[in-house]
Amino acid sequence: MTSNFIDYVKINCRSGNGGAGSKHFRREKHVPNGGPDGGDGGRGGHVILKGNSQHWTLLHLKYRKHIKAQHGVAGEGGRRAGAQGHDEIIEVPLGTVARDAETGEIIGEVTQDGEKIVLLSGGRGGLGNYHFRNSTNQAPEYAQPGEEGEEAWIILELKVLADVGLVGFPNAGKSTLLSVVSAAKPEIADYPFTTLTPNLGVVAYRDYKSFVMADIPGIIEGASEGKGLGLRFLRHIERNSILLFLVSADSENPAKEYKTLLKELKQYNPELLDKKRILGISKCDLVDEKQIAKIKKKIPQDLPFLFFSSYANQGIDELKDLIWENIHAAN
Repeated sequence: MTSNFIDYVKINCRSGNGGAGSKHFRREKHVPNGGPDGGDGGRGGHVILKGNSQHWTLLHLKYRKHIKAQHGVAGEGGRRAGAQGHDEIIEVPLGTVARDAETGEIIGEVTQDGEKIVLLSGGRGGLGNYHFRNSTNQAPEYAQPGEEGEEAWIILELKVLADVGLVGFPNAGKSTLLSVVSAAKPEIADYPFTTLTPNLGVVAYRDYKSFVMADIPGIIEGASEGKGLGLRFLRHIERNSILLFLVSADSENPAKEYKTLLKELKQYNPELLDKKRILGISKCDLVDEKQIAKIKKKIPQDLPFLFFSSYANQGIDELKDLIWENIHAAN
């Protein structure tokens, strides 16, 4: 499973060179004063990033390290322009961010199906000698060469797009919740790091509405420093509208777990704390009313929360209502 989910690739891209302009003169018998008629060179091909909603991973680019667009064709006599080089189009999942590997500068992000971003522009075609004729030089022997294309190492980084992202320690019940509220079938087992790749599920809501939920692989204390699965999947949390923190009701200190999760996100990217947050206390069927009351006292007063059980199907509809309300408050 892990090897099939690729969310980071580094590729070498090169756009096409522009075609050279033509240095040509008319030579027909019936045109005694034939002048310059060299055509322009064609533009070199661009390297273009294109969003494709059918892609969920960058796996198809894992072994494609060098991407080159076609060169433009040289111009010809008779003022015939050379053909443009074919653009090289790289199709990627929605939520893919492109950045310059050398400078770290973000070139753009694809968020919609069919959206295109030019990563590298093709070189302009050179002008033919027809353009350089004038009253003092009626037979110019000069035509422009085509411009060279661009070359750069590009980093493509996928950040999963979802309405709500599930954040929690391993075995908090994230995968189970996703399997209950959607048609997604993530691997579920009673050991840490069952989820090794982000899982997406479409959750059906009232009146034929729906929202997208993402199960982000489990965070542990020290994840922002590289422990456990480390930073590898924290980037996916950045593109979720709201965050649903999950802690287990039968853990030693659910409120402390929530604060630890919050700390890891802050150390990774403080801006994540600006997102709307709700707290889901899972596995409430495993504790009694006295324990629930004890947990409630330690939950921050300004934090929307709800107790639920995916296994016993308790509070699931209420949780959907809470998620839906906060998604619309965030947008």
